[in-house]
Amino acid sequence: MPVPTNIKTLLSGNVVEWARIEFKETWNAEASLKTICAFANDIDNWGGGYIIIGIKEKNGRPEYPLLGIPPEKIDGYLKDMLNKCKQIQPEYLPIVEVVDYEEKKFIVIWAPGGYLRPYSSPKSMAKDEKGRVYYIRKMSSTIVPSEEEKRDLYNLANNVPFDDRINHEAELTDLNITLIQSYLKEIGSSLYEVSGHMDFTELCRNMNIVNSLPEYIKPKNVGLMFFSLAPERFFPYAQIDVVQFPEGLGGNRIIENTFRGPLHQQLREALQYIQNSVIQEQVIKFPDKAEADRFFNYPYAAIEESLCNAVYHKGYDVREPIEVRVLLLKIWTNIPISRY
Repeated sequence: MPVPTNIKTLLSGNVVEWARIEFKETWNAEASLKTICAFANDIDNWGGGYIIIGIKEKNGRPEYPLLGIPPEKIDGYLKDMLNKCKQIQPEYLPIVEVVDYEEKKFIVIWAPGGYLRPYSSPKSMAKDEKGRVYYIRKMSSTIVPSEEEKRDLYNLANNVPFDDRINHEAELTDLNITLIQSYLKEIGSSLYEVSGHMDFTELCRNMNIVNSLPEYIKPKNVGLMFFSLAPERFFPYAQIDVVQFPEGLGGNRIIENTFRGPLHQQLREALQYIQNSVIQEQVIKFPDKAEADRFFNYPYAAIEESLCNAVYHKGYDVREPIEVRVLLLKIWTNIPISRY
């Protein structure tokens, strides 16, 4: 995966805040590893940060003319970088790219916030060093957290649910504006009135279905689940299978229907199918009264609640479909299974 922005944009400071960029003249494993660790911990949810190697800094800004890195040192830097980054625990590797700019070479390290935080790195690069330290980023400095900040860091551990994670394999174009507008209209959102002329990226940000990094706009998983035409591209087996066994589990006949698409649509279609094709009503008339008794083989309200819970509480990082099994059920005239 390449770095999501270019070095010219980073050096301008107009898109990425200076606090999220650090400049290094050369690769210094001990200092740089601490900063990578701090960006990975992302305690303030900035989205991580960047280290640019080959630039001298002054008061947090790049100093011109730019130094660059001698080409013969690039390979050594990259090998040492890989070895040293493996010392971060839990396992974390930043995205690294060698770039050419103004006829010189630079190394850009992108360290986005990690999902397994808190991360720690060795206190020093000494061979016998056994101490480990958590590092965080505050303003434009890499620091050791206070006890209170350390507690906040622990609270962030596993605090990013799968639905809210950025999907690096998707693009903004995978979100469908028609599905979004239809949803906004259905729920009566005030965003619907302005969605027609609002910038699409800004609309998605208002709905919190994309990340907030200006230089790396990607959909979140939840956005793809509801507003992608084919969410199964990103979440294999994100579907509902309604399987009927007319002759029982040991029978030879199986009727299977699969429902795909945005989660709320596949849920609606599956429930409609069950209501129309599976649920049957039995009417019993009596000679001594005008009213008839009506019975159903399955209670729709219970099925609706169960299937809604299955769809909205499923972990879509698990590659398995939701399966509704319809087994053979006999209804005796005088012993109803369910009654409304």
